[in-house]
Amino acid sequence: MQEVEHMDIELRLETPADYAETEKVVREAFWNVYAPGCTEHYLVHVMRSSENFVRELAFVAVADSKIVGCVMFVKGTIAGDDGVVREVLTLGPIAVLPAYQKKGVGRRLIDHARKEAIRQGYAAIVLCGDPLYYSRVGFEPAENFGIRTADNKYFVALQICPLQEKRPESYAGRYSDDAVYNISQEAAFEFDQQFPPKDRLENTSTQKRLLEIIEMQRPFDGAKR
Repeated sequence: MQEVEHMDIELRLETPADYAETEKVVREAFWNVYAPGCTEHYLVHVMRSSENFVRELAFVAVADSKIVGCVMFVKGTIAGDDGVVREVLTLGPIAVLPAYQKKGVGRRLIDHARKEAIRQGYAAIVLCGDPLYYSRVGFEPAENFGIRTADNKYFVALQICPLQEKRPESYAGRYSDDAVYNISQEAAFEFDQQFPPKDRLENTSTQKRLLEIIEMQRPFDGAKR
């Protein structure tokens, strides 16, 4: 497999004709990664109907005449300590077919979407993910800005990428993502029945890493960062 710099790769907006293929890509990318099986392909399926889904930032990566990756965004909010509720972008899911991972496709998708988000005037992107990866693609701990989870905890997985020249120092507060992320596990399982059967594995290395990250939370002590 070639490095992405030497691959003929196209980044473009997702179209309705891509939906089924994109969902297959997401399923392949997330299967057994964070849990036995996965639910992310169902999340993608339902999030397109959310009023906060940012359709103009839903990009797919095309290589070898097929979709090999995608990135999607939903609008989230930060309830500021100053009483102001500010809109931000929530990144996720981002997915790359296993055979194309570690080739720079994910980085290309993030960079492309970030440039377009800047052009459209968004202030920042927030996500929950492994900092070992996202720190390499322009994200930094949200804690640096005093941003906590909705239940008022600092969380190492909560990260932010400021998009404008003025860093969002005033964003200190509680971040909340859209309710669409709270999907039904039963509905996700039922949705998955239309796909070819795959083995559901437990205790994978990535599942164990997720448990480690979840433990990296601590209550907000009121101190300014």
